[in-house]
Amino acid sequence: MTITVMLRVEGLTEDRFREFLQIYWLAWERFRYMPVRRAPGWWWETDPVFSINHHLEVVPGHFDETALQAWVSARLNQPLPDYRPRWKFWLVPGAEGGAALLLRIHHCYADGLSLMGVFEQLCPPSPRQPPALYGAAETGDLARWKRAAGAWLNELVTAEEQDRAGAGNIPGNGATASRNAIERGAWNSVKLVNELSQFMVEPEDTPSSLKRALLGRRQCRWSPPVELARLQRIAAVTGVKINVLLSCVAAAVRNQLQAGSPESDAASIDEAVLHAAVPIDIRSRLPEEIKPGVGTLGNYFGTVFVPLPVDGESALERLFRIKHETRRLKKSWQPGISWGLTSAASMIPESWRQPLADLFYRKASAVVSNVRGTRETRYLAGCRITGQMFWVPQAGDIGLGVSVVSYAGQVQFGIVADEAVMSLPDRFLADCLQELDAFPH
Repeated sequence: MTITVMLRVEGLTEDRFREFLQIYWLAWERFRYMPVRRAPGWWWETDPVFSINHHLEVVPGHFDETALQAWVSARLNQPLPDYRPRWKFWLVPGAEGGAALLLRIHHCYADGLSLMGVFEQLCPPSPRQPPALYGAAETGDLARWKRAAGAWLNELVTAEEQDRAGAGNIPGNGATASRNAIERGAWNSVKLVNELSQFMVEPEDTPSSLKRALLGRRQCRWSPPVELARLQRIAAVTGVKINVLLSCVAAAVRNQLQAGSPESDAASIDEAVLHAAVPIDIRSRLPEEIKPGVGTLGNYFGTVFVPLPVDGESALERLFRIKHETRRLKKSWQPGISWGLTSAASMIPESWRQPLADLFYRKASAVVSNVRGTRETRYLAGCRITGQMFWVPQAGDIGLGVSVVSYAGQVQFGIVADEAVMSLPDRFLADCLQELDAFPH
């Protein structure tokens, strides 16, 4: 569960970046901490021998695009040590097209949006403008969850009192208000059970080349930049946004299935059930007591399992079917339920964790994540950032991860795949980009 981020930064040197880390990056105290197992769960503890030298490596030599892709893939297969804070930077000054800065960080520190918020604070839109506000203390405030539970309970009680107050002094209305409050509580309980039931009965993905036993060796690739305006024109014509990107993934998966099983016919594609696990930001849905502030680290996302219409015969059919499914799932309680289960994982009895995790993993063949970066160019340590890319971690036995990131008017696709499920990730990326040409714009 490690996130990988790559920035292309013109002229970034070791001395400038080391100073940047010491002053700005480490202003977030959590980056000096490491997760340590202490019954009944995991806790943050400071690294008693913390040194920036343990978390920064400068890689000499010249790297063209092909060599850089192979080098990044090798880092993806290299685990972070568990006896230090689980993050590390690699600086490649000799990369073709500008220095490459690679970060690998365990998901327990932050999700993609939290990390993007950190970089937005640390990377101003002018090379002469220092970060105005940055950093955060690591407080470990467990009481906020108690306050949040109290807020939810108080909201229910307040709603009941408002019903009674609204009833006035009309005889018999007090009983009616109480009954309404009970009915609301019962309705919410029924809805929760229904949402859980729907998730439990959602069919598992059918066996395919994407569900082969993993080898544990992964390759990553990234696409050439695509103009954001191109996607915006497609969105304006079709009336959709993120669904365009998911539709591209569905088309590429369809081609992958056909290439992976030459003996398969149209009927097997028609019967295939495949889902993409898509992270959904739930910050706006959280109670005020636990809603994170700007620049706060942590994980505040749920997961929805979007059916991929690999049987769709046209780009528009796939697009509108995905639009229908994502609209339904975003309105459901599924993101909140999955976030709650993930947040409480360390408190679940150990014998239950693996079966619960398997329940999630079996319902998806890929992870697809989209992160929206800044519209304007940003600067790191006074050096211009020319590109951003990231790769999602794949949990359990999911061997394919697709990431999409926008930055400074451009969009790039990234892919990370286990060699067992995909030997030619470049072809998958080409299929994603080819699907864009099929849309009206």
